[in-house]
Amino acid sequence: MRRTFDRRSVLKGFGAAAVTVGGASVLAARGPDAQASAPGGASGGASAGASSSTPPGLRFEAVAPNTEDALKVPQGYTSDVVIRWGDPVVPGAPNWDLNHQSPESAAGQFGFNCDFAELLPIEGQRNRFLLVSNHEYTTPQQMFPGYDPENPTEQQVRTEWESHGLSIVEVQGNDRDGRLRPVMGKYNRRITATTEFALVGPAAGSDLVKTSSDPSGTKVRGTLNNCSGSLTPWGTILSGEENVDQYFAGGAEARDETARSRYKRYGMEDSVTARRWENFDDRFDIRKEPQEPYRFNYIIEVDPWDPTSTPVKHTALGRFKHEAAAIHVTDDGSVVAYSGDDTRFEYLYKFVSARKIAQGASEEARKQNMKVLDEGTLYVARFEGNSADFTEGTLPEDGAFDGSGQWLELATCTADGAVTSHVEGMTGEEVLVFTRFAADQAGATKMDRPEDVQPSPKTGKVYAALTNNSYRGANRPGKDDAPTAEYAPIKENKNGMVLEMDDDHTGTSFGWNLLLVCGDPDDAETYFGGFDKSSVSPISCPDNVAFDEHGNLWISTDGNALKSNDGLFAVSLETPTRGLTKQFLTVPKGAETCGPVVREKRVLVNVQHPGEDEEATVESTTSHWPDGGTSTARPSTAVVWKKDYGPIGA
Repeated sequence: MRRTFDRRSVLKGFGAAAVTVGGASVLAARGPDAQASAPGGASGGASAGASSSTPPGLRFEAVAPNTEDALKVPQGYTSDVVIRWGDPVVPGAPNWDLNHQSPESAAGQFGFNCDFAELLPIEGQRNRFLLVSNHEYTTPQQMFPGYDPENPTEQQVRTEWESHGLSIVEVQGNDRDGRLRPVMGKYNRRITATTEFALVGPAAGSDLVKTSSDPSGTKVRGTLNNCSGSLTPWGTILSGEENVDQYFAGGAEARDETARSRYKRYGMEDSVTARRWENFDDRFDIRKEPQEPYRFNYIIEVDPWDPTSTPVKHTALGRFKHEAAAIHVTDDGSVVAYSGDDTRFEYLYKFVSARKIAQGASEEARKQNMKVLDEGTLYVARFEGNSADFTEGTLPEDGAFDGSGQWLELATCTADGAVTSHVEGMTGEEVLVFTRFAADQAGATKMDRPEDVQPSPKTGKVYAALTNNSYRGANRPGKDDAPTAEYAPIKENKNGMVLEMDDDHTGTSFGWNLLLVCGDPDDAETYFGGFDKSSVSPISCPDNVAFDEHGNLWISTDGNALKSNDGLFAVSLETPTRGLTKQFLTVPKGAETCGPVVREKRVLVNVQHPGEDEEATVESTTSHWPDGGTSTARPSTAVVWKKDYGPIGA
């Protein structure tokens, strides 16, 4: 594993240490020893640069909040674009042409709105890597000149289908700098909304997932809304199907109340979708294909090392708006997968496999390990606080926002393909397909958009990005806006939090505390792990998380509520600097920071939806990144490195 994936400090062989491979994990960013000056709050503040007391991995000059249409990096660093929306991925694919797009072209080009990214060394090839990227969704008004949202053409819609999914592309580096150049290699592949997937696990083949085009209930055409993801210890990619409700019309017109409530619980009520895909394929019309939506919202798994392989959807991990799933392997080889349901007042889950990991990096071991997530028990989290009541802006008497929790059993999947429900009134298949209902009934804790959930490779502690929940305590008429939660010290949570869990990975208990209560450090309710708030960067709306080789946490943001561009931040997790938070980069106007990939000499981010807002079109946008001038904004993968390409993070 270490030889194949270059996880020097991460994969030390289980038996000696637990193994975690979640998001990006090997790098920290460090800049020159500069007299840095970055805001401690939104209006200015104390130094946030390098010093002898700054831990390895955070020795760079913090980037100040800004609203520039540019990728801003620390002094002493530089950046470059690796690949743009529309760049060729597979042999024969044409160069991108804004005015001549087609589904045939898009099927071979880098897709739209890149989200999760991973960089895998190719064994035996110096400076050669696989870049794997998700393509979460399309924004047609920013793709097609003159787009009419009321009357999209079939050509435009089918081009959108091929712009979803994943891209796998070989990239070539060098020994001089951090640049990466896409090349046509044997692993290059596009996976789209029309690629065949195998539905696996106990819900596969059940009556709940059978359709007119697939009476077996085992084959699904395509994957949609792939948000974040992770690299497994066996070398495959996990990806979460998230907001698929936007693609399906007619849920409110279902045949009976039970069906209508099921679609409503997953956000599928509109008679007509904004995309109008149902005009060109009946599978997106619930009135014609009522089971089709039940074949999405899963964790998918792709083998990037076999471009002929059929990717799979794992039903045993439950069906909900998966942001991602990340794997932790215990000392005895037990496999645990963590996942969050990215919606306000939804839940945090884990799956404990009944199978042990197959050792080695052979193709056979990889195939065996791709079955690990089909057998085991699915749990949902319930939190309990140590403090009777939280007062905004005030720490509890014990000096921390913390407590304990329990994992509640939902379903157990066995080797013979059967599933046992632990939720009264629901069959095992129903628990896996309508997991939100099962979690409701089990009494799980409603959370603030749990997105990326990643175990630390160094400590095994689990970190969850809780992006925000402005509805908590908002008291909207007719809505159940929980005023507080066992873990939430603030109401109308606009800036988000980062949760740290000390989990009994294969057991049912855990301890927890809040590492960050995000926002402007000048605001009383914010909290930075106890660190001096005058010396941190403001951070808002945490989304994806990763780790560097020093064990620092890296956080990308989405939807900055502090009126500045989103960015990437490094956070110290160890005393005496626990909670020190520094902004490493900011993305262009309207963009979301995705990925990230953190390596020894490189940081990669996917810059998603530059220029996006409610009014943005090809003809009218606030961003022209990455090509500048009056060019069309193009979601792209960017790489950042130290100018001298020396060791980073020491």
